[in-house]
Amino acid sequence: MKTIAVALLLTAAATAASAQKLPFVTAPSTFTATLSNNTPLVFGMGVDDAQRALGTHFTYVSGRPGNEVFLTFRDLGGSGLFPHHDRLFLQFRKGRLAGWKGDWGENWMWR
Repeated sequence: MKTIAVALLLTAAATAASAQKLPFVTAPSTFTATLSNNTPLVFGMGVDDAQRALGTHFTYVSGRPGNEVFLTFRDLGGSGLFPHHDRLFLQFRKGRLAGWKGDWGENWMWR
């Protein structure tokens, strides 16, 4: 009796696998569409495109118009007891994103 049940289960699994209708199999595009940040930073983006991709507003740090450095804070959660805000500096040259650097240093306010 056990062998018949096992044979039926294996047959059903083989049929389902051959039909490619398993519920846990997803296409790669479906996975990336569900990410919270599905528009990554790309070299050459404009300021508005980078703000839209990160979902935050930028704060001007330094530089001439078109060649600025901006700062944004990313709220990545934390431990639940203490909020964790990471600084991200973005360098724009000729109005296009030329580079970025994350700063995970200590909080300088408490020194």
